[in-house]
Order: sequence, then C-alpha cells, then structure tokens
Amino acid sequence: MQAILTLNAGSSTIKFGVYRADAEPELLWHGQVDNLGPVTQLQINGDGFHETREIGPADHAAGVAAILQNIEPLLQSDLIVGVGHRIVHGGQTFEGPTVLDDHVLAQLETLSSLAPLHQPHNLAAVRAARTAFPGAQQIGCFDTSFHVGHPFVNDAFAIPRRFYEKGVRRYGFHGLSYDYITGKMAEDFPDLAAGRVVIAHLGNGASMCAVANGKSIGSTMGFSALDGLPMGTRCGQLDPGVLLYLMEQGHSAEAITHILYKKSGLLGLSGISHDMRTLLESDDPHAREAIDYYVFRIRRELGAMTAVLGGVDAVVFCGGIGENAAPIRQSVLDGMGFLNIHLDAEANAQNATAISDGGIPVLVIPTDEERVLARAVAKALS
Repeated sequence: MQAILTLNAGSSTIKFGVYRADAEPELLWHGQVDNLGPVTQLQINGDGFHETREIGPADHAAGVAAILQNIEPLLQSDLIVGVGHRIVHGGQTFEGPTVLDDHVLAQLETLSSLAPLHQPHNLAAVRAARTAFPGAQQIGCFDTSFHVGHPFVNDAFAIPRRFYEKGVRRYGFHGLSYDYITGKMAEDFPDLAAGRVVIAHLGNGASMCAVANGKSIGSTMGFSALDGLPMGTRCGQLDPGVLLYLMEQGHSAEAITHILYKKSGLLGLSGISHDMRTLLESDDPHAREAIDYYVFRIRRELGAMTAVLGGVDAVVFCGGIGENAAPIRQSVLDGMGFLNIHLDAEANAQNATAISDGGIPVLVIPTDEERVLARAVAKALS
C-alpha cells in the first residue's frame, strides 16, 4: 500500500500522521512528540492502539528522528510515497503547496530569521525526511499562503514605503489551521462559511483571523510570528519603543530575540509556565494575572477583527487551548452581549461544537493541519 507521511513541527511539539494515499487520504496512524526539552514523550495512536514512549531529552532534530524510527515498524510493507511538511514562512514567493527541492530549501532558509521558533525546525524535518524516504515526493505547505491577497491597509506598516517593497509587511500565520477550519465550515455550516467569521486559533502559538466568504482579510499576526496575541513564550503586540529601550540598555539583538520568543508571553507574565493547563490549576496570583492578560487581548482582538469585517456572523475557537480550555472561552465571551454573543455555559463546559445561546453562533471546531498537508500531497501525487 502507498502511504503519505505528514510532519508538523511547532514551537514545542512535532505532530505527525500516516495516511493511505487516496484522493481523500485515510488516516492510519497519528501522534506527536510533546514537551520538547528535558522530558520528551512520543505518543502514537492508531486503530485501537495507543502508546506513549519516553524518549528523554530531545530537541526538534531528535524528535523527528524518534518519529521516523518508531513509525518504521508500523509501516510494515507500506511504502511512503509522499511527505507533507508544514512550513511556517513562505514569504512573498510561495503561495501554495510546493515541491521541496534544493533550490526551494535554499530560498526558505533566507526566511528563518522571520520565524526562528519554527522555520529552522521545519526545514530540518524536510532534510530528515528526504534522507529517510529518498524516493518520496516532499511537499511544503505554508502558513502564510492563506493570507496572500490581504488589502494593502492590512499588510502595510506606516514606515517608509521602500521597506514594504522589500517585503517588510504583515504576512499572517496559522494558515493551515485556518484553511482546514474554513473548509470544514463550508461542509458543515455553509451559510456561516459564506459570511463574516472570526477564527481564534489558540494554542502555544495564538492568533485570530478575520475571514469573509472563506478568504482571509485580516490577521492579528504580522511580519513575524510575534505580533498580536500573547502566546506560550512569545510576547504578542509590543510597543516598538520597548525594543529601542532594550537596545539602549545594552541588550543585543540576540538577547532581545531570546526574550521575545522564548521568555515572554504566558511564561514571562506568570513566571511559572507557558502551559495554560498549569496556569489554570495554579493558585499563584501571577498565574491569574497572566491568564487575565491573555483573555483581555483576545477580547480586544475580537472587537478589532469584527471591525475589519464590518460585523460578525460567527466566531470559531480552535487550537489546543481554543478546543479544550472551557474557562478561557467563557472568560473571553462573558459580557459580549453588545456583539450579540451569548454563551451557553453548559455546552461550553462539555466542549460541544455549538456553545452559544442564541445570537451569533459560536463554534468549537478541532483543527487538523495534518489533513491539509496530506491532501496537498495526495493532489501532487495525482
């Protein structure tokens, strides 16, 4: 049997899937490397099968190696004919699924400084997969692609125009997730999908997107994956004057990069953890303050995305926090009656698909970036 492998390297996890290579790929195995760092685990799930394996200290390279090593016995006689890769940044060049050859990889390397938590690991996964499966088609799908075609006012910064022409503009990210959610809505909620939708992808990385008739017209993320909402370890929106101040205080570009990408967000505000589950269980007032700030920013951006759309017909939560953290959804939506958003507390507590009580529909839809990758590979193979 021919099979497709997907690799989705995030900032703290690496998700994978193995699919039968049909026109609509059928999921056979899936899992993830979780909590990259000192104590890393590999989870593998299949038909009636679930196993968690300790793989010890691991970075992204070791995590990919563990995935490839552990799925090999599961494949048995199945042949991997295509590998789909999530690539966070496609810049201005890559607007759709692309064959990842040496020339393309060299171009993508130049974008690593724009997404340092992701791009180097995405490309390392590509190289590992090319070595493990030399005969397979390697296809890259880009988080920036979904946002191509934004109106100028949503893409530009008010700095000298020459920088815009050189590519200093808002790109937007989490495009694979938004691609899946808009497609799922078109299948299950076609009337809502044709309208104005605000999608909140809330996980260790977090952003919100204004979608009109399935097309992105605004995003909270911008030039890099730092902007907008606070995240697990990333700062979110920040006054540029703070960066000037840090530079004047003697911080190097490398030190500032480390602070903004790895020591900020929920971790920086709480001083405890980047994991929302840990913060929700904590009695520490700093944990509560970090959560309150996170919720405040989501509520603020919900209003902003609604203004971009000229109104809102539906709100969708997805991502690890968006799909599973009922207290966060409740805090975000409480008091949103002025937008005609009314929460059904019981449905929300049960993580139901529809969690609104009249008014604007509010949905919880699990995202599936790996399926977007698998579909792109299947299309390329056909």
